[in-house]
Amino acid sequence: MGCRHSAHTCSPLDKTPNFHSIPLIMKLLVRSLAALSLLAFTTAPLSAETPAERDARMKWFREARFGMFIHWGLYAIPAGEWNGKPVKKQGTEWIQSAAEIPVSEYTPLKDQFNPVKYDADAWVRLAKDAGMKYIVLTTKHHDGFCLWESAQTDWDIGSTPYKKDLIAPLAEACRKHGIKLCFYYSIMDWHHPDYGTKEPWRGNAANPKPDMDRYTAYMKAQLKELLTNYGDIGILWFDGEWEDAWTHERGKDLYAYCRSLQPSVIINNRVDKGRAGHAGMTTDTKYAGDYGTPEDQVPAQGLPGVDWEACMTMNGTWGYSKRGDKWKSPESLIHHLIDIASKGGNLLLNVGPTAEGVIQEEAVERLQQFAAWMKPHAEAIHGTTANILPETPWGRCTVKKIADGQTRLYLHIFDWPKDGKLTVKGVPGTVSATGCLTDPSLKPVWAQGETGIVTLTLPAQAPNQIASVITLDVKM
Repeated sequence: MGCRHSAHTCSPLDKTPNFHSIPLIMKLLVRSLAALSLLAFTTAPLSAETPAERDARMKWFREARFGMFIHWGLYAIPAGEWNGKPVKKQGTEWIQSAAEIPVSEYTPLKDQFNPVKYDADAWVRLAKDAGMKYIVLTTKHHDGFCLWESAQTDWDIGSTPYKKDLIAPLAEACRKHGIKLCFYYSIMDWHHPDYGTKEPWRGNAANPKPDMDRYTAYMKAQLKELLTNYGDIGILWFDGEWEDAWTHERGKDLYAYCRSLQPSVIINNRVDKGRAGHAGMTTDTKYAGDYGTPEDQVPAQGLPGVDWEACMTMNGTWGYSKRGDKWKSPESLIHHLIDIASKGGNLLLNVGPTAEGVIQEEAVERLQQFAAWMKPHAEAIHGTTANILPETPWGRCTVKKIADGQTRLYLHIFDWPKDGKLTVKGVPGTVSATGCLTDPSLKPVWAQGETGIVTLTLPAQAPNQIASVITLDVKM
């Protein structure tokens, strides 16, 4: 996957308007005209994709296997505490809801948000070194605050002391380092007066009749900004679709609208109503969305023919938490990546930067552990497909087609055999060669029986303490 724009190519970023230079009355006019145009807009249905066209659109996603989720916003300021007390219910990014903080009390957080230590290039390099192929940034979470300066609202980065667009430098760094830029966008909005689910602490509390048509027009206008100002976007990662105010009809319409702006964009299943809770998979093909989204869990079995991505925290919270100390071990996180790839899915692993724009040291250390493991083992993750063996009690298996029509089985060994003998059952073909990604000089001796059982003779010590990868090249 190469850089989408050369350094000398004119980018849509160069045309991003600076709304600070527009008087407030003009910003309001821009906002009103956009809303009127989108209220009148009826999305024409996309022509049906052929299977080949869908495969071409999904190709990079299926090969990536690993991405970075970034939960970042005003909620990084309280970081899990309100009025000096920890808010334990839900995650830190849900603090406004968990503590039922009125908009009038939550809004002043924007006057404190000044991420002067934000270094987009360093973030992208950290992700790339860890073997990640794409980044999903929370452009707008449930609190409705926007990390770019939107013509549709003043509830955005332009109203903070920082003032500068946070997305543009990330887009530039992603192009520079060959990483796919992707956007999270929350359908649910606790700040907007026209969002349809009323609560006494939300921004619609004083509005007797919130109007979801007006709110949908507002969303579409913002999504148009995101899809026209920052170049090619890999994924639109929607969320907050579960409340009754959002409907299946609106979900289908929004899916079609976004793809009318960028036909190649991939859109998750949270744009519509078909997700089965945190298990994440779509319940019926009538619902819109290109892939399933299990949350902090992994399906027990592979899902042949189904595209999916498991999003996961490193420490039990998505946004930055002052008290986030339940860190998962690097070994367990790497095993999750291997497990997910062996089942044909992607891992979207989260970081929650501080309000100053710093990724926590504990998260950096874990990503550096990924970098160390991925450096010799990346080919066993990227571009692989799901396991084809009947059982893998010693670990996991990923698969890839190689030269001369052969198939390579990557045996990710979690439990290195103490007796030096590894039994691999159900090998579908004749083994032609073996190898070891950690130690290229190691060529395990193998013996193959008539029933597809292969016995490998291995050294006493595992080449890698987290997961050693032995390769079997098979003529099928």
